[in-house]
Amino acid sequence: MVIRRLGPLSCAKVAGLLYLILGLVFGACISLFSMLGLFGAPDGAFPAFFGASAIVVLPIFYGVLGFLGALIMTALFNVVVGIAGGIEVDAS
Repeated sequence: MVIRRLGPLSCAKVAGLLYLILGLVFGACISLFSMLGLFGAPDGAFPAFFGASAIVVLPIFYGVLGFLGALIMTALFNVVVGIAGGIEVDAS
């Protein structure tokens, strides 16, 4: 079997979702570290705000950039595969 084309939108949706999950994990870690006072001063509203916003902003940021990156790379992949002839896959 030879892969000659990938659907850019399909790949971008999957990659965007995977990056969103990764951003949620990183956001949770940053939120935890922030609440423990490992970023800056341990008192005040800044660590709490930073931690709460990290768990919301990072998944959105990672998801959007992952989606756009995969969309562009899949389109480039299709151009290169058209020139090179495809990728051979052994389905055994």
